[in-house]
Amino acid sequence: MAAPVDLELKKAFSELQAKVMDTQQKVKLADLQIEQLTKTKKHAHLTDTEVMMLVDETRMFILQPKGVIHNQLLEKQRIAEEKIKELEQKKSYLERSVKEAEDNIREMLMARRAQ
Repeated sequence: MAAPVDLELKKAFSELQAKVMDTQQKVKLADLQIEQLTKTKKHAHLTDTEVMMLVDETRMFILQPKGVIHNQLLEKQRIAEEKIKELEQKKSYLERSVKEAEDNIREMLMARRAQ
């Protein structure tokens, strides 16, 4: 009777290991994307700050009115912030799912010891 339980545990451990590796890759990817979006957001903010300091008659480096550029940069910042929030939620979900899988295996081990 111990052999089927051992096979079941072995299978569960291998599945957990695969899930952990996959999740770690996805978390690293999410971290990289969050970092890139944070840089994009900061760049848009700094550009907006500099453009808004220009005198209204200045059209030396800009082809559109300051208001249009300001709105575009604010939109870019808003979109980056939304994507960052989505990625953080995805990352949290992935970490929770691995934790739940680990807990399930612990329960299996405890049940096996109780037998």
